[in-house]
Amino acid sequence: MKRMMLVSMFQNVANILKTIEPDLKNKTVTYIPTASKVEPLGFFVKIGKWRLKRLGLSVDELEVSTASYDTIKDKLEKNDYIYVTGGNTFFLMQELKRTGADRLLVSEIEKGKFYIGESAGAIATAPDIEYSARMDHKEKAPELQNSSGLSVTGFYVVPHYQNREFKKAVEEIINNYSEELDLKVINDNQALLVEGDKIRILGGKGTFQ
Repeated sequence: MKRMMLVSMFQNVANILKTIEPDLKNKTVTYIPTASKVEPLGFFVKIGKWRLKRLGLSVDELEVSTASYDTIKDKLEKNDYIYVTGGNTFFLMQELKRTGADRLLVSEIEKGKFYIGESAGAIATAPDIEYSARMDHKEKAPELQNSSGLSVTGFYVVPHYQNREFKKAVEEIINNYSEELDLKVINDNQALLVEGDKIRILGGKGTFQ
């Protein structure tokens, strides 16, 4: 059964993970910061990692863009959880596809390994990421041949609802895609919990389109 926690900003909802997975102590998480490599998000990457450690998890960092296929495979398979940070979704998908990590990720998710996706990491689970172009710069992924996502969900996460920085982009996505795509819109204080075919929104008041 697929189990995923998809969020806008993990630092705001880390305690929700504790309620979903109360026994985190001494468990390991593969931490993938790749999406942030082309964005100035160093602080958020560090605080997300810190929150994971505070929850009792042992963080095993995996920079997909520079790791070998064998290293990626080993870390994704051996650790208890997978965490993919925010950043540029197009660059993230470019590197996942280039290295073969996309197929490995899907395989682990399909086997039931708990996946935590933050912002770009949440968007990447959709069938296609083209809708997120209003949030991310596609030119930062010049080698990306198509916009297909991991396709481990049938819906499309729209993070950062009502966030001042992303307000206009989110509104444009909703206006342009709400009739053709199954958008799941969440704010920075919410988490989207996927357990098999069941989808729940946890945290502050929000909306499903």
